[in-house]
Amino acid sequence: MQDYRLEPARLNDAARLAAMSHELIESGLRPAWGRERISWFVRHAESVVLTARSDRTVAGFAIMRYGEEAAHLNLLAVDPAYRRRGIARRLVTWLEETALTAGTFTIGLELRAQNREAQDFYRALGYREVGRVPGYYQGIEAAIRMERDVRVSRPAAARS
Repeated sequence: MQDYRLEPARLNDAARLAAMSHELIESGLRPAWGRERISWFVRHAESVVLTARSDRTVAGFAIMRYGEEAAHLNLLAVDPAYRRRGIARRLVTWLEETALTAGTFTIGLELRAQNREAQDFYRALGYREVGRVPGYYQGIEAAIRMERDVRVSRPAAARS
């Protein structure tokens, strides 16, 4: 059931997205993704801040910056009340299709090494681990680096 729509973020969404990042992604860390930083990405021509909206509420969002040869998925979060509805998968799929259309074939990301749920999610979408960075998150926690070549089809289970 799709009770949400995907659309670009607006500048007035930045405070809500920052709050979601602090709560859902940066928990236990000094917040690095504040309103000003997210606003910069909303305005930046080589970035996309994509939201999944349910009525007037932002159910989830993703931030990606595109380069000539690779794109980087900076943030992805879905409000717990809206999880298990395919929102994260739709956000990532939209961003991957946009990258492919633009001729950017590799997407990279980092995620907290202790976040097993996120690791499983990205693996199911065809991302593979390419490295680990000790202390990446403010010297507190390691990161896992993952990437995917969007020219390669996803595993069958991730396409539904």
